[in-house]
Amino acid sequence: MEYSSAFVCLMGMGTVFFGLICLIVLTMLMGKIVGGMAPAPAPAPVKAGPAPAASAPEPNRQELVAAVSAAIAEELGTDITGVRILSMKKL
Repeated sequence: MEYSSAFVCLMGMGTVFFGLICLIVLTMLMGKIVGGMAPAPAPAPVKAGPAPAASAPEPNRQELVAAVSAAIAEELGTDITGVRILSMKKL
């Protein structure tokens, strides 16, 4: 028996969508099963209010520059000695 290409295409797409729907249903089912076993999260402590920005501790400037330099060198694919940061401003 000879099947048309449209029939084969539709059967393939139908099989894929059926499999995806089964995966979604199984994932939701497993989430409900595992979610029911998890302990209830502890309530978070209530903070008095946001602290002013001036009182926030300033990180070690040299460590910050070193971390930023390493990230830039990694992104550019160069050695860290080839990266020179002249200034940094908080945005």
